[in-house]
Amino acid sequence: MRNVFEKIQELEVIPGYSKHEQLVQGFINSIDEKILVKGDQLPSVNIMIRETGFARETIVKGYKELIERGIIESKRGMGYYISNTDTGQPLKLALVLYAFDSIQETFYNAFRDLLLPDIQIDVFFHHQNIDTFGSIINNISGKYGMYVVTPMPHPRTAEILKVLPLNKFLMIDRFEPMQGDFSYLTQEFEASSYRVFVELLDTIRNFDEMIFFSRPNSDLPVEIMKAFKRFVKDYNIKFQVKKEYVPGALEKGKVYFVCNDRQLWTMLKDCEAQGFKLGQDVGILAQDDDPIKEIIFGGITTYSTDFQLMAEKAAAFVLSQEKIQEVIPTVLKRRTSL
Repeated sequence: MRNVFEKIQELEVIPGYSKHEQLVQGFINSIDEKILVKGDQLPSVNIMIRETGFARETIVKGYKELIERGIIESKRGMGYYISNTDTGQPLKLALVLYAFDSIQETFYNAFRDLLLPDIQIDVFFHHQNIDTFGSIINNISGKYGMYVVTPMPHPRTAEILKVLPLNKFLMIDRFEPMQGDFSYLTQEFEASSYRVFVELLDTIRNFDEMIFFSRPNSDLPVEIMKAFKRFVKDYNIKFQVKKEYVPGALEKGKVYFVCNDRQLWTMLKDCEAQGFKLGQDVGILAQDDDPIKEIIFGGITTYSTDFQLMAEKAAAFVLSQEKIQEVIPTVLKRRTSL
């Protein structure tokens, strides 16, 4: 390890090099010259202070930059280790999503296009499983320079997320409370859903009944159900809540509110098979917009957060690392179906 300290000291003579830059470049030079190899443990912060004479803040800042660049990783209670000898690689970012559905894909594609090739993005999916979520967060902690996470609603979520550095963390999509001052770009469900229902009231009243499909223990935000129940009560709308759409069960004179694309496609297939005119014989309101819903059957009425905008703001956060706390607006897009 003596040769590593020498590599750091060699840079003292270079004009304009700060102690922080000496430390980082010294380690990079040591890796490039094979003095350090993958798996090697780095000196502790206290040893670095003693050997270099640098301030603790300088050492910590240098190690953090090497982590952000994906060169070293921190193992809790064990110290710092060389994790990658590709010293020219870009900043590494961990992106944790629910699953790769159409909405998450919209976010990912826009986010990726704005960051590549300067940022390396590794994607993980927790599929609404709290144990999987915990395992992912535990495994990526200390190994990335930035963490962009879609959390899941669960009592353990805040405890799981606390291992991530808040200044390098961005919560997206759903908001889950946790300790500390952290950045987020999320959507709001209850007030926005209620507002959308009210905007569609006159059209909804053209139908005999409103049917909402919501499976118990699904990933559907509970705030949407609260908004729906408040709306039908406030405006005396006849309604039903069903677990799922049964193929062939489409009824004339009903307006359907669906949050699952698979069920939506089945309903549209039945609409065509039964010869129903969408928007007249039956009405459909779907959550979350995408290009297909804009054109299929003359257009499906949707309400959705702008995930393209969310991606743009998330990418800006990664590049600037300036704190952001914002709720992305929800937009109603009225089309043929309602």
